[in-house]
Amino acid sequence: MKIQSFFKLLRINHYIKNFFIFMPLFFSGEMINAYLFLNTFLAFLAFSFAASAVYIFNDFLDLKDDLIHPRKRFRPIASGEIDKKNAILIMLVLASFGVFISTNIIFHALIVIIIYFIINIAYSVYLKNVVILDVNVIAFGFVLRIWLGAIVTDVNLSIWIVILTYLLALFLALAKRRDDVLIFLNSGLKMRKVIDAYNIKFINITMIILAAVIVMTYILFTLSNEVQLRIQNEHLYLTVLFVLLGLIKYLQLAFFDENTASPVSIILNDRFIQLMVFLWVLSYSFILYL
Repeated sequence: MKIQSFFKLLRINHYIKNFFIFMPLFFSGEMINAYLFLNTFLAFLAFSFAASAVYIFNDFLDLKDDLIHPRKRFRPIASGEIDKKNAILIMLVLASFGVFISTNIIFHALIVIIIYFIINIAYSVYLKNVVILDVNVIAFGFVLRIWLGAIVTDVNLSIWIVILTYLLALFLALAKRRDDVLIFLNSGLKMRKVIDAYNIKFINITMIILAAVIVMTYILFTLSNEVQLRIQNEHLYLTVLFVLLGLIKYLQLAFFDENTASPVSIILNDRFIQLMVFLWVLSYSFILYL
Protein backbone atom coordinates (compact mmCIF):
# COMPACT_ATOMS: atom_id res chain seq x y z
CA MET A 1 0.00 0.00 0.00
CA LYS A 2 1.44 3.35 -1.09
CA ILE A 3 1.66 6.19 1.41
CA GLN A 4 -0.06 8.46 -1.10
CA SER A 5 -3.00 6.04 -1.33
CA PHE A 6 -3.17 5.85 2.47
CA PHE A 7 -3.46 9.65 2.79
CA LYS A 8 -6.04 9.72 -0.02
CA LEU A 9 -8.06 7.13 1.88
CA LEU A 10 -7.97 9.29 5.02
CA ARG A 11 -8.78 12.42 2.96
CA ILE A 12 -6.17 14.44 4.79
CA ASN A 13 -7.04 17.53 2.73
CA HIS A 14 -10.53 17.45 4.28
CA TYR A 15 -9.01 18.04 7.70
CA ILE A 16 -9.18 21.73 6.84
CA LYS A 17 -12.89 21.52 7.78
CA ASN A 18 -11.91 20.48 11.28
CA PHE A 19 -10.25 23.85 11.92
CA PHE A 20 -13.78 24.93 12.85
CA ILE A 21 -12.92 23.28 16.18
CA PHE A 22 -10.56 26.21 16.83
CA MET A 23 -13.27 28.82 16.23
CA PRO A 24 -14.55 29.07 19.85
CA LEU A 25 -10.97 29.58 21.07
CA PHE A 26 -10.26 32.13 18.33
CA PHE A 27 -13.43 34.18 18.88
CA SER A 28 -12.96 34.12 22.65
CA GLY A 29 -9.56 35.81 22.27
CA GLU A 30 -7.76 32.91 23.99
CA MET A 31 -5.69 31.54 21.09
CA ILE A 32 -2.48 32.42 22.95
CA ASN A 33 -3.50 30.32 25.98
CA ALA A 34 -1.14 27.33 25.65
CA TYR A 35 -3.22 24.94 27.78
CA LEU A 36 -6.48 25.65 25.94
CA PHE A 37 -4.71 25.53 22.58
CA LEU A 38 -3.30 22.08 23.41
CA ASN A 39 -6.76 20.80 24.38
CA THR A 40 -8.19 22.17 21.14
CA PHE A 41 -5.40 20.59 19.10
CA LEU A 42 -6.04 17.19 20.72
CA ALA A 43 -9.75 17.60 19.95
CA PHE A 44 -8.78 18.42 16.37
CA LEU A 45 -6.78 15.20 16.14
CA ALA A 46 -9.55 13.11 17.70
CA PHE A 47 -12.20 14.51 15.37
CA SER A 48 -9.94 14.16 12.32
CA PHE A 49 -9.33 10.48 13.04
CA ALA A 50 -13.06 9.95 13.60
CA ALA A 51 -13.87 11.80 10.37
CA SER A 52 -11.42 9.65 8.39
CA ALA A 53 -13.06 6.50 9.78
CA VAL A 54 -16.44 7.85 8.65
CA TYR A 55 -15.06 8.67 5.18
CA ILE A 56 -13.84 5.09 4.77
CA PHE A 57 -17.18 3.70 5.95
CA ASN A 58 -18.95 5.93 3.45
CA ASP A 59 -16.59 4.81 0.66
CA PHE A 60 -17.64 1.21 1.28
CA LEU A 61 -21.33 2.03 1.10
CA ASP A 62 -20.91 4.23 -2.00
CA LEU A 63 -18.51 1.90 -3.81
CA LYS A 64 -20.98 1.03 -6.57
CA ASP A 65 -21.72 4.70 -7.30
CA ASP A 66 -18.08 5.77 -6.96
CA LEU A 67 -17.04 3.31 -9.67
CA ILE A 68 -19.01 5.29 -12.28
CA HIS A 69 -18.37 8.77 -10.86
CA PRO A 70 -16.01 10.90 -13.03
CA ARG A 71 -13.84 11.85 -10.03
CA LYS A 72 -14.68 9.53 -7.16
CA ARG A 73 -13.72 6.43 -9.18
CA PHE A 74 -10.09 7.37 -8.45
CA ARG A 75 -10.57 6.99 -4.70
CA PRO A 76 -8.31 4.27 -3.21
CA ILE A 77 -11.03 1.66 -2.56
CA ALA A 78 -12.90 2.24 -5.84
CA SER A 79 -9.67 2.19 -7.88
CA GLY A 80 -8.34 -0.89 -6.09
CA GLU A 81 -5.26 0.89 -4.70
CA ILE A 82 -6.23 -0.32 -1.21
CA ASP A 83 -8.03 -3.64 -0.71
CA LYS A 84 -11.17 -3.82 1.41
CA LYS A 85 -9.63 -5.78 4.30
CA ASN A 86 -6.87 -3.24 4.83
CA ALA A 87 -9.38 -0.39 4.54
CA ILE A 88 -11.58 -1.95 7.24
CA LEU A 89 -8.58 -2.39 9.54
CA ILE A 90 -7.52 1.23 9.01
CA MET A 91 -11.09 2.41 9.67
CA LEU A 92 -11.28 0.54 12.99
CA VAL A 93 -7.86 1.81 14.12
CA LEU A 94 -8.76 5.42 13.28
CA ALA A 95 -12.10 5.17 15.10
CA SER A 96 -10.31 3.74 18.14
CA PHE A 97 -7.75 6.57 18.10
CA GLY A 98 -10.53 9.14 17.90
CA VAL A 99 -12.35 7.63 20.88
CA PHE A 100 -9.15 7.17 22.91
CA ILE A 101 -7.90 10.75 22.44
CA SER A 102 -11.29 12.32 23.15
CA THR A 103 -11.68 10.19 26.29
CA ASN A 104 -8.41 11.61 27.61
CA ILE A 105 -9.42 15.25 27.06
CA ILE A 106 -12.82 15.44 28.72
CA PHE A 107 -15.78 13.04 28.90
CA HIS A 108 -18.12 15.38 27.04
CA ALA A 109 -15.71 15.43 24.10
CA LEU A 110 -16.23 11.68 23.79
CA ILE A 111 -20.00 12.24 23.68
CA VAL A 112 -19.59 14.65 20.74
CA ILE A 113 -17.43 12.10 18.87
CA ILE A 114 -20.02 9.36 19.47
CA ILE A 115 -22.85 11.63 18.28
CA TYR A 116 -20.77 12.37 15.17
CA PHE A 117 -20.38 8.63 14.50
CA ILE A 118 -24.09 7.93 14.98
CA ILE A 119 -25.28 10.81 12.80
CA ASN A 120 -22.87 10.01 9.97
CA ILE A 121 -23.66 6.31 9.99
CA ALA A 122 -27.35 7.23 9.78
CA TYR A 123 -26.50 9.68 6.98
CA SER A 124 -24.51 7.12 4.99
CA VAL A 125 -27.15 4.42 5.37
CA TYR A 126 -30.35 6.45 4.91
CA LEU A 127 -30.43 10.21 5.59
CA LYS A 128 -28.40 11.12 2.48
CA ASN A 129 -31.43 9.99 0.45
CA VAL A 130 -33.86 12.37 2.21
CA VAL A 131 -34.17 15.70 0.40
CA ILE A 132 -33.28 18.85 2.40
CA LEU A 133 -32.43 16.73 5.43
CA ASP A 134 -29.31 15.47 3.64
CA VAL A 135 -27.65 18.89 3.42
CA ASN A 136 -28.83 19.82 6.92
CA VAL A 137 -27.07 16.77 8.38
CA ILE A 138 -23.85 17.93 6.73
CA ALA A 139 -24.34 21.42 8.19
CA PHE A 140 -24.97 19.96 11.66
CA GLY A 141 -21.61 18.18 11.41
CA PHE A 142 -19.90 21.57 11.36
CA VAL A 143 -21.93 22.71 14.36
CA LEU A 144 -20.66 19.61 16.19
CA ARG A 145 -17.12 20.75 15.42
CA ILE A 146 -17.54 24.12 17.11
CA TRP A 147 -19.40 22.51 20.01
CA LEU A 148 -16.42 20.21 20.51
CA GLY A 149 -14.07 23.21 20.45
CA ALA A 150 -16.19 25.00 23.06
CA ILE A 151 -16.41 21.94 25.31
CA VAL A 152 -12.67 21.22 25.49
CA THR A 153 -11.85 24.88 26.24
CA ASP A 154 -14.84 25.60 28.51
CA VAL A 155 -15.66 28.62 26.34
CA ASN A 156 -19.20 29.98 26.27
CA LEU A 157 -20.25 29.46 22.67
CA SER A 158 -21.91 32.52 21.16
CA ILE A 159 -25.24 31.85 19.42
CA TRP A 160 -23.96 34.09 16.59
CA ILE A 161 -21.12 31.68 15.87
CA VAL A 162 -23.45 28.67 15.90
CA ILE A 163 -25.86 30.32 13.45
CA LEU A 164 -23.10 31.54 11.12
CA THR A 165 -21.40 28.14 11.10
CA TYR A 166 -24.66 26.36 10.33
CA LEU A 167 -25.61 28.78 7.53
CA LEU A 168 -22.18 28.69 5.89
CA ALA A 169 -22.03 24.88 6.04
CA LEU A 170 -25.53 24.64 4.55
CA PHE A 171 -24.49 26.98 1.73
CA LEU A 172 -21.43 24.83 0.93
CA ALA A 173 -23.44 21.59 1.12
CA LEU A 174 -25.96 22.93 -1.40
CA ALA A 175 -23.11 24.03 -3.68
CA LYS A 176 -21.75 20.50 -3.59
CA ARG A 177 -25.19 19.04 -4.27
CA ARG A 178 -25.40 21.38 -7.26
CA ASP A 179 -22.43 19.57 -8.76
CA ASP A 180 -24.26 16.23 -8.47
CA VAL A 181 -27.20 17.73 -10.38
CA LEU A 182 -24.85 19.00 -13.12
CA ILE A 183 -23.30 15.55 -13.50
CA PHE A 184 -26.79 14.09 -13.92
CA LEU A 185 -27.78 16.72 -16.50
CA ASN A 186 -24.54 16.34 -18.50
CA SER A 187 -24.07 12.58 -18.40
CA GLY A 188 -27.32 11.05 -17.18
CA LEU A 189 -25.47 9.45 -14.27
CA LYS A 190 -27.41 9.69 -11.02
CA MET A 191 -24.81 9.88 -8.26
CA ARG A 192 -27.43 10.06 -5.50
CA LYS A 193 -31.04 8.95 -5.26
CA VAL A 194 -31.94 12.31 -3.77
CA ILE A 195 -30.94 14.13 -6.98
CA ASP A 196 -34.49 13.63 -8.35
CA ALA A 197 -35.72 16.11 -5.73
CA TYR A 198 -33.22 18.85 -6.67
CA ASN A 199 -32.79 21.01 -9.75
CA ILE A 200 -30.42 23.81 -10.70
CA LYS A 201 -33.01 26.59 -10.38
CA PHE A 202 -34.00 25.57 -6.85
CA ILE A 203 -30.39 25.24 -5.69
CA ASN A 204 -29.34 28.55 -7.29
CA ILE A 205 -32.16 30.47 -5.61
CA THR A 206 -31.51 28.82 -2.25
CA MET A 207 -27.77 29.53 -2.44
CA ILE A 208 -28.42 33.20 -3.23
CA ILE A 209 -30.83 33.48 -0.30
CA LEU A 210 -28.36 31.79 2.04
CA ALA A 211 -25.50 34.01 0.88
CA ALA A 212 -27.59 37.10 1.62
CA VAL A 213 -28.64 35.75 5.03
CA ILE A 214 -25.02 34.88 5.91
CA VAL A 215 -23.81 38.40 5.11
CA MET A 216 -26.70 40.02 7.00
CA THR A 217 -26.19 37.75 10.01
CA TYR A 218 -22.47 38.53 10.04
CA ILE A 219 -23.18 42.27 9.87
CA LEU A 220 -25.59 41.97 12.82
CA PHE A 221 -22.95 39.96 14.67
CA THR A 222 -20.30 42.68 14.18
CA LEU A 223 -22.75 45.41 15.27
CA SER A 224 -24.07 43.51 18.28
CA ASN A 225 -23.69 45.43 21.55
CA GLU A 226 -22.84 42.16 23.28
CA VAL A 227 -19.95 41.46 20.90
CA GLN A 228 -18.64 45.03 20.90
CA LEU A 229 -18.64 45.19 24.70
CA ARG A 230 -16.89 41.85 24.97
CA ILE A 231 -14.03 42.74 22.64
CA GLN A 232 -14.02 46.43 23.59
CA ASN A 233 -13.94 47.49 19.94
CA GLU A 234 -16.50 48.97 17.54
CA HIS A 235 -14.60 48.38 14.30
CA LEU A 236 -15.39 44.69 13.74
CA TYR A 237 -17.79 45.68 10.95
CA LEU A 238 -14.73 46.37 8.75
CA THR A 239 -14.24 42.61 8.34
CA VAL A 240 -17.61 42.32 6.56
CA LEU A 241 -15.93 43.26 3.27
CA PHE A 242 -13.89 40.05 3.13
CA VAL A 243 -16.90 37.85 3.97
CA LEU A 244 -18.96 39.53 1.25
CA LEU A 245 -16.26 39.28 -1.43
CA GLY A 246 -15.53 35.65 -0.55
CA LEU A 247 -19.19 34.66 -0.92
CA ILE A 248 -19.56 36.58 -4.20
CA LYS A 249 -16.50 34.78 -5.57
CA TYR A 250 -17.94 31.42 -4.50
CA LEU A 251 -21.22 32.21 -6.27
CA GLN A 252 -19.24 33.16 -9.37
CA LEU A 253 -17.45 29.80 -9.27
CA ALA A 254 -20.79 28.02 -8.91
CA PHE A 255 -22.91 29.88 -11.46
CA PHE A 256 -20.30 30.87 -14.07
CA ASP A 257 -17.47 28.33 -13.82
CA GLU A 258 -19.79 25.56 -12.50
CA ASN A 259 -17.00 24.47 -10.18
CA THR A 260 -18.31 23.57 -6.72
CA ALA A 261 -17.64 19.83 -6.65
CA SER A 262 -15.39 20.12 -3.62
CA PRO A 263 -15.44 23.15 -1.28
CA VAL A 264 -12.16 21.89 0.20
CA SER A 265 -10.51 21.84 -3.23
CA ILE A 266 -11.74 25.38 -3.94
CA ILE A 267 -10.37 26.72 -0.67
CA LEU A 268 -7.03 25.00 -1.24
CA ASN A 269 -6.67 26.15 -4.87
CA ASP A 270 -8.56 29.39 -5.48
CA ARG A 271 -6.17 32.26 -4.81
CA PHE A 272 -8.88 34.92 -4.45
CA ILE A 273 -10.80 32.99 -1.78
CA GLN A 274 -7.53 32.20 -0.01
CA LEU A 275 -6.73 35.91 0.02
CA MET A 276 -10.16 36.79 1.44
CA VAL A 277 -9.82 34.16 4.19
CA PHE A 278 -6.31 35.39 5.03
CA LEU A 279 -7.38 39.04 5.14
CA TRP A 280 -10.42 38.21 7.26
CA VAL A 281 -8.32 36.24 9.78
CA LEU A 282 -5.65 38.96 9.79
CA SER A 283 -8.09 41.86 10.28
CA TYR A 284 -10.21 40.02 12.86
CA SER A 285 -7.10 38.98 14.78
CA PHE A 286 -5.76 42.54 14.76
CA ILE A 287 -9.06 43.92 16.12
CA LEU A 288 -9.55 41.15 18.66
CA TYR A 289 -6.00 40.68 19.96
CA LEU A 290 -4.16 43.95 19.31
